[in-house]
Formats: sequence, C-alpha cells, structure tokens
Amino acid sequence: MSTSDRILLILHIGFAIFTLGPLTAATMSTPRYIRKRNVTVVRYLHRTTQIYGIGTLGIFLIGLGLAKGDLAEVWLTVSMTLFVVALVLLLIVERDQRKAVHLLEVAAAEAVPATVPARPAPSEEAKEIGEAEGGAAEAEAPAAGATAEPAAAGEVAEVERGRLAAMSGVVALIWLVILVLMVWNG
Repeated sequence: MSTSDRILLILHIGFAIFTLGPLTAATMSTPRYIRKRNVTVVRYLHRTTQIYGIGTLGIFLIGLGLAKGDLAEVWLTVSMTLFVVALVLLLIVERDQRKAVHLLEVAAAEAVPATVPARPAPSEEAKEIGEAEGGAAEAEAPAAGATAEPAAAGEVAEVERGRLAAMSGVVALIWLVILVLMVWNG
C-alpha cells in the first residue's frame, strides 16, 4: 500500500468516524425531542443532520479514490449501493425533521393565545352571583378543558416522529452492514 493510499484510507476512516457518529446520534435522538415538543433542539438536530449528511459525501468520494476504478468487487458494489440507499433515506429524514420543526412551531404559536385569559376578571358582584348560582360547575369546566388540551398536544408531528425513528434505525443498520463489508473484505 502506497503512502497516498494510506493517507486516503486515514481520511476515509476519519470521515466515517467524525461524520457518521454525530449524524446517527442526531437522527436517532430527534423523535425524543419531538415528543418533548422542544422546537429549539429539533431545529438544532435538523441542522446537524444537514451538515453531517453533506459531510458523509466525503466518505463516499474518498472511498471511490481508494477503489481506483476497480468496482468489479461485489462487496464494493454492495457497499456503494447501500451507501446511496442510506443517503436517500437521510434526505427523507431531513424532510421529516424540517416538517416536524414547522408543525411544532405552529403548535407552539397556537398554544400561546390559549394560555392568555380571553375575558377580563369578573367584578366582585359577578363573583358573588356566580358562587350563589353554582360557581363550582364553572370552576370545573376550565379544568376539564385544560386536561383535554395536553392530550391533543401530544399528537403534534406523530407521523414524522414514527418515520424518523424507523428510518434512522434503518440508516444506522446500513452503516453497520457497510462497516462489516469493509472490514471483512478490505
């Protein structure tokens, strides 16, 4: 193995370590923060996925340089095909992250007006009348509405959360299969 091949191999392994690790961590932790409705973290994980997703192209390009045009090896063809499949899945993951950020922002914007009281505080006279006419029923009504809202709040971006969990797991599995192919046959 020549010096230039060794340098390419070091770059290939370095790119794999420093891009696939953070990329996999970002994609696999996104569903948790969607469930927690943390828009800031989901937006950050989306940006991380974009940056490291582009960085993974370096792995592919350096790997092509290491192959030196000898793509007749079955394990190289399978590895490159799996890599392309993983990149396509990452594009879908990125799209779902973007959509989840949008849905969480919309849900947060809709929740803000709901927390502000819609009417001014009742006067003392109205309080006395309300207590005499069954103010207890009025006091229970807002509590029932308050418990109904969080149940509906958990349904924000559920489809995206499920797809992200599934696809990020598949992408991580593809990275492991490629790793096994590289080590076993390299």
